[in-house]
Amino acid sequence: MKTPIYLDNHATTPVDPRVLEAMLPALSGVFGNASSRSHSLGWDAEKLVDAARREVATLLGADPREIVFTSGATESNNLAILGVAEANPKGRHIISARTEHPAVLDSLAHLEANGYRITWLPLDKTGRAGAADVDAAIEDETVLITLMAANNEIGTIHPFA
Repeated sequence: MKTPIYLDNHATTPVDPRVLEAMLPALSGVFGNASSRSHSLGWDAEKLVDAARREVATLLGADPREIVFTSGATESNNLAILGVAEANPKGRHIISARTEHPAVLDSLAHLEANGYRITWLPLDKTGRAGAADVDAAIEDETVLITLMAANNEIGTIHPFA
């Protein structure tokens, strides 16, 4: 059998050996819940998570308190979109595209059902939104523009620069 060729690295990708090496202690020995502060297994896990948070913060030039780890894309999208909306209660307008991840579309549908207006950007034949269309959609009440940088299903890469 020939080795398969996998081309959907937007959806999932093999783990980099350096990441696997760094994760092995958490995957094989330090398995406590980092939020459980009543026992040593939790304390050990918390130390690993805190070290990872500091390392990511250093790489990004951020404060460790600004780094939030989530379980995956859906939780991250919900946290970002609903969090921005709740943090800006006076603005009730969001700009997006219908080609977004279903978790984004679900969060936007929830907000729309609760009084937010969503402007759906027109897309060209490649699924790309034009910068002029984004600019034209921005209003005083706009609190968020949500567009995935690279679409894992159709391959569109938005030119954010």
